[in-house]
Amino acid sequence: MYFSLEYANMCGIFGYVGKRADAGCIVVRGLKNLEYRGYDSWGVAYQVNGSILVKKDVGRISAVSADLFSNASNLALAHTRWATHGGVTQLNAHPHTNEDGTVAVVHNGIIENFQELKEDLLKRGHLFLSETDTEVIPHLIEEELRSSDDFALAVRKACMRFQGRFAILAMHTGSQTLVAARTGSPLIVGVSKETADHPQGYFIASDIPAFIEHTRLVQYIDDGEMVVTDGNSILFMDLKTGEERPKREVEIQWTIEQAQKGKYAHYMLKEIMEQKESIARAINQEEEEIETIAKAIRSARGTFLAASGTAHKACMAAEYFFSVIAEHHVNVVSACEFKLYHHFLKPESLLIVVSQSGETADVLEAIKIARSKGSKVLAIVNVQGSTIDREADYTLYINAGPERGVASTKALTGQMAVLMLIAYALKGALREGKQLLLDTVAQINDMLNPRYVERIEHLAEKIRQKNDLYIIGRGWNYPMALESAIKIKEVSYIHAEGFAGGELKHGPIALIEEGVPCVVLAGNDEVAVDIVSNALELKARGAYVIGVGPARRRPAFDEWIKVPDAGAAQPLVNIIPMQILAYFLAVQRGKDPDMPRNLAKSVTVK
Repeated sequence: MYFSLEYANMCGIFGYVGKRADAGCIVVRGLKNLEYRGYDSWGVAYQVNGSILVKKDVGRISAVSADLFSNASNLALAHTRWATHGGVTQLNAHPHTNEDGTVAVVHNGIIENFQELKEDLLKRGHLFLSETDTEVIPHLIEEELRSSDDFALAVRKACMRFQGRFAILAMHTGSQTLVAARTGSPLIVGVSKETADHPQGYFIASDIPAFIEHTRLVQYIDDGEMVVTDGNSILFMDLKTGEERPKREVEIQWTIEQAQKGKYAHYMLKEIMEQKESIARAINQEEEEIETIAKAIRSARGTFLAASGTAHKACMAAEYFFSVIAEHHVNVVSACEFKLYHHFLKPESLLIVVSQSGETADVLEAIKIARSKGSKVLAIVNVQGSTIDREADYTLYINAGPERGVASTKALTGQMAVLMLIAYALKGALREGKQLLLDTVAQINDMLNPRYVERIEHLAEKIRQKNDLYIIGRGWNYPMALESAIKIKEVSYIHAEGFAGGELKHGPIALIEEGVPCVVLAGNDEVAVDIVSNALELKARGAYVIGVGPARRRPAFDEWIKVPDAGAAQPLVNIIPMQILAYFLAVQRGKDPDMPRNLAKSVTVK
């Protein structure tokens, strides 16, 4: 049996239509809040006096002044790109238009059959300027408009010809409406009601931070739906049938302050420091809900944890939580590999998926596979209303608040905290686990002080010129060694690798030479003696050994980063100084830790 899920790219799209006359400025400011979704090029289209003006370029939207778009306009759309089809050029940047510029479109996703569609359009005389799949969209809409002047109908008919996952926003000079459609890729509507401070209007974006400064009232566009709005009213309908679908308005809990950097130079550092509060929010779960999940695991014939990237490392740590705390076996699988496990799935199986964004393509594919076998799905996510949230039978939210840095930090510790609560509930000791985590939060609050951060900053200065860095751990600190390496690689571009301490002598120790920095993640646990022995093995080969743990462990450590003794919660406290170290290594090497090259926040690509 073979399963597939279409691809989608990782771009940010934002549109506005309403009574305000500064639509161009609105979408540029909102686009800056979506830059974590893609930052190799940008573009804006807005209506002025019956014409569509388009401005786009390579580079980051953060460097662009919103004042450049001050023309009076009440309808605009914008895009920040993470390239898939075609290189990073001005012509390939969105928005894309048809030949006469009467239709403009921004797009997140991949039109898998674009080549076939393009060849047909070329035969009909259409002219293409870019290498992108997106450019076929405005030309197809133009074709549909030849038989009807109904713009929304033309968009819907064009969408029916696409194969793949996509989200689009479209405008037309003959209509004062903004039309959106989605299949797979996320889109959210922000509703601004008429008040003394806010004129009536609608925002449509890939993510909430785009419009959080204007409204906290949202409506979710479900898969296979489209939206038509003129700024005064809005219509949701089925993309295939055109049938109207009622929608409710939901008030989100995020605030403008949570989505901004505040006093911090970068979002990454802000979000690291927010773990004093975010872990506490993660463990503030209804006990009845956690017990319900534990009951489902007890009765399941096989429980699987599936996730990608950093969330996968949270699941790897959870495998130890379930083993050591609850003495219960679970299967941890990288979501991209889950299709090979469908042979084991039964209706009585349980799949637990973990995702920060709630939009991860590989995780959505895992859900699709589980559904085909009749298995139940539990989701642990940060974003309410995300696709994974809506696809799951049951959802727990980690409540981390908006995470804008591409390198996930506070979401990881929130995910581990929730998974640990479930393990303690499975043991029949939920209150014990909750108290341990509450005590850990208090210890983290004491740990994250200016002197502590400065100490790690000085350590980063000592090793920032190194080309290689290795991290080892045992038990639940092993996945944290892997995660530490990910953080260092993705933001500082130093080659970093994580290993299980016991694996050193089976190959990796050949990489150790005089002065190579090696981090040892330790705890006061049953493998403490073993990991110290591994540290001494490294030191004997000339490594510069940096210990992270509650004890100094002389003479094994050349440097020591002290962390609280947190028992089963040790991986939560051990990873935090590694996040800080990765941050300062990036800054001191002149890199932007919020937007590492070739990466984007919401990974909706397989």
